[in-house]
Amino acid sequence: MSSLFKTVGDVACEPAQAASVATTGTIGARLDRLPPSRTIWTFVVLISLGGFFEFYELFSTAYLAPGIVRSGILTETTRGFFGMTGIASFIAAAFAGLLVGTLLFSAIADRFGRRSVFTFALLWYTASAAVMAFQTTAWGLNFWRFMVGIGLGVELVTIDSYLSELVPRQMRGRAFALNQVITYLSVPTIALLAWQLVPLAPLGLDGWRWVVLAGSIAAILVWGIRTRIPESPRWLASHGEQGRADAVLTALEQRVERETGRPLPKPEPSVGEVIEHGRLSEIFSRRYLSRTVMLSTFHVFQTIGLYGFSNWVPTFLVHQGIEVTASLAYTMGITLVMPCGPLLALLYADRFERKWQIVTSSVVVAVAGLLFAATRNPALIVLTGGLVTLGATTLSYNFHAYQSELYPTRIRARAVGFVYSWSRLSGVFSGFLVSWALSRAGVSGALLLIAASMAMVAISIGLLGPRTNGRSLESLTQ
Repeated sequence: MSSLFKTVGDVACEPAQAASVATTGTIGARLDRLPPSRTIWTFVVLISLGGFFEFYELFSTAYLAPGIVRSGILTETTRGFFGMTGIASFIAAAFAGLLVGTLLFSAIADRFGRRSVFTFALLWYTASAAVMAFQTTAWGLNFWRFMVGIGLGVELVTIDSYLSELVPRQMRGRAFALNQVITYLSVPTIALLAWQLVPLAPLGLDGWRWVVLAGSIAAILVWGIRTRIPESPRWLASHGEQGRADAVLTALEQRVERETGRPLPKPEPSVGEVIEHGRLSEIFSRRYLSRTVMLSTFHVFQTIGLYGFSNWVPTFLVHQGIEVTASLAYTMGITLVMPCGPLLALLYADRFERKWQIVTSSVVVAVAGLLFAATRNPALIVLTGGLVTLGATTLSYNFHAYQSELYPTRIRARAVGFVYSWSRLSGVFSGFLVSWALSRAGVSGALLLIAASMAMVAISIGLLGPRTNGRSLESLTQ
């Protein structure tokens, strides 16, 4: 691995004498001709490690909540709808930070590059999480979780942009599937750590604080091993740095040829992008408006559906008459399914059209969610809950790939940040909304809300979504 970084990573930071004149079109065509190789998959893994911490943070709520409540910082419920001393405010703070990170700060990834921004964003998360772990008031805890969310929001948008630009078109689906396998491994990780630490107070420090610190420490380790990842060749070319783009890509091509033992095929002719600093207003132009409306609508409703279920599973089970201990055991069983959706997708992700995978997954979540509300049988609870989770995680890897394919490199991070920010805004209110539905109509009402949200997801993508499988990024955005 060290030789890989020496070969490819070093040229990311140095001016290079181009062996040939590189354009955005030729850079894209050269990337798309690369076969799957150890080098490409290594980069996918290293880039994806940053996404681990977003889900580590978001899914931690259900597991940290009992410890935070027991320490007297937050309460389970509040009298007011927007009470800032309840667990719902802890959920809202994370989504509010993610909203700010994805909407307001995503532009820096288009301006300063993918590599530097996701490196800085991970350090931001590390510092904010460490400070959050030592807060003793509701306002302090929520403020620093908000700061954590900002760092993770920038990180995630940059990861999606970089992955779509780096991997060849014939393996984009599988690359994002692997990305989500790594991301979802955070959920059983947080569940296991919380199970072991939250009931305790090692060295006199509340167990939930140790769980938060564990994420911060792990992020430092990931930051260390990602510092040698090169800049995106497509981003370099789109900013007029063809020499550096050619140098990075030439080193990558040579490495892939050595690994595969055969020469690379000739690149196919490709249309290049305009070399300029794009404007966010482009996403509202005639070319991209329908995509922007489609993805914004999608994100509003997918968040209610996906997080509305995952964050409330233990509560739903308790309301159905299941004992707390048993509900946590069932939740653990359902949680273990999370990495399985994208893991299975490694077998078929690039064989079936992405938009129809999203539609099918949405229907599975809606139907299985309604069946979950109707059963009390332990085996059926785990089965239907597992199907919801399988559908949700399959949907997740698809939309991360899909949204990053639909905009040009010059505005990709900002465009993804804008449409994805709707999910963060929706997430701010989703906890309050599900809580309201649960109090008014019980578990059936809450899950009906979730099913209706997933129906809107299927409709928006099914009617407005373009086909993307096997197409170059340049052809999709011209």
